[in-house]
Amino acid sequence: MIRIGIDVGGTNTDAVVMDGTQVIAGVKAATTPDVMTGVVNALRDVLAASGMDAGKVDVVMIGTTHFTNAVVQRRDLAQTAAVRLGLPATASLPPMVDWPEDLKRAIGGHTYLAHGGNEFDGRVISPLDEAELLGIAADIAAKRINTVAISSVFSPVSSDFEKQAGEIFARALPGAHITLSHEIGRIGLLERENAAIMNACLRDLSAHVIEAFRKAIAETGIGGKFFLTQNDGTLMDAAFAEKFPVLTFASGPTNSMRGAAFLSGVKDAIVVDIGGTTSDVGSLQKGFPRQATVAVEVGGVRTNFRMPDVFSIGLGGGSHVVETAQGITVGPTSVGYRIITEALIFGGKTLTTSDVVVAAGRYDLGDRSRVGHITPDFIARTQTRIMQMLEDCVERSRLSPEPLPVIVVGGGSILVDGPIGGLEVVKPNHFAVANAVGAAIAQVSGEIDRVYALAEISRDAALADAKERATEAAVAAGARRDSIEIVDVEDVPLAYLPGNATRVRVKAVGELHVA
Repeated sequence: MIRIGIDVGGTNTDAVVMDGTQVIAGVKAATTPDVMTGVVNALRDVLAASGMDAGKVDVVMIGTTHFTNAVVQRRDLAQTAAVRLGLPATASLPPMVDWPEDLKRAIGGHTYLAHGGNEFDGRVISPLDEAELLGIAADIAAKRINTVAISSVFSPVSSDFEKQAGEIFARALPGAHITLSHEIGRIGLLERENAAIMNACLRDLSAHVIEAFRKAIAETGIGGKFFLTQNDGTLMDAAFAEKFPVLTFASGPTNSMRGAAFLSGVKDAIVVDIGGTTSDVGSLQKGFPRQATVAVEVGGVRTNFRMPDVFSIGLGGGSHVVETAQGITVGPTSVGYRIITEALIFGGKTLTTSDVVVAAGRYDLGDRSRVGHITPDFIARTQTRIMQMLEDCVERSRLSPEPLPVIVVGGGSILVDGPIGGLEVVKPNHFAVANAVGAAIAQVSGEIDRVYALAEISRDAALADAKERATEAAVAAGARRDSIEIVDVEDVPLAYLPGNATRVRVKAVGELHVA
């Protein structure tokens, strides 16, 4: 199977062509302000570099930061109505109670409380009131809002109320985008509700972006299927991504980690992905990024859908290097995709980390004569500062004293020279485009997160039921049934709930089925 993997970063858009498990060619193209031009350029360049005919490409996988950036920058977000089913419970903490005020204003701050919801064991809190929901729908229509997020108490246990409410709103508001929280988040109400609202406000943007990607791919003559990568390192088809854009959050770092595992052959390690603007650091377990076990903040909002346990610092190949009275400062400001015009080695006037590496003679890039004035002492102090920053990151990612290897990938990994914090550094072939490789090799997953009352069902039966549900979710998402394996099982007793309650989370992963 011929696959093209693309990762759109803040500085570069990377692309690879793979034939099975073999990397045929990899290229970097500058990310453009409109993004799509950069994607088309990367596609054309990688096809030319591989000598591959566009008509032979079976599938294209893309990782993008579009939707994360939209939330962080508070732009292109739709006015959204947040409807919670749970009265008379939960009224003391209304929807969006913990959101930053500027983000709440950006989507209108329209919130509604209605009856419905369940206890942890499925018992009904209060019946759904259709007349009440129709009244809310009328108010939403009067405000000309076309996007609705519906959440219900314990909907991952019983999703009936959310589905019924979704049908009522779909009839009352023809053509509206409706997001149901149980399809995105996990058990916790506020975090799951936040994820649903965030997904809803991105629906208009996702329709525009996905269509633009389709046109970019068609423009290069590729007729194969098109997928986007999710934040757990697996795939979703374009239609699914259009419906659930929030699931692309953090897909860039995840792609890099999966690519690092694939290229190096190391399944348990710490991965440092150094781009042009930031370094993303996380831990690999069995070839997949370790998942965050607590709520993850996106744009200042707590969410609880699956996210890799990755953090970023402002260190990259385009980071500014400044000498102050306190010493050398590296980042967090970066020239980003303008490195090819603003860095000293390319005729610009900004001293960057790449300039220092070239001045040290460690990498051949641009015009070295333009950095001949940088002294060995300045180079040494800058390198020391860079390594200190990386050592701090690696120490934060370690969960045990075991000497795990550190896999360094990304175009900015030219900054690394030698071990980090005494740990072995692995820099695999094609390290500069590991993120695109991670996109190209992505599999398809299904995940289930439920609470079982073990007073009514045995632990083994609960685990078996969860595994079956996760497997079916993976098949529904496009995985080949014969390739599916269970890669993560977690069951946690909930001592604060009656009935010997246990929360079970299972993840199943399989290879993409291409007809």
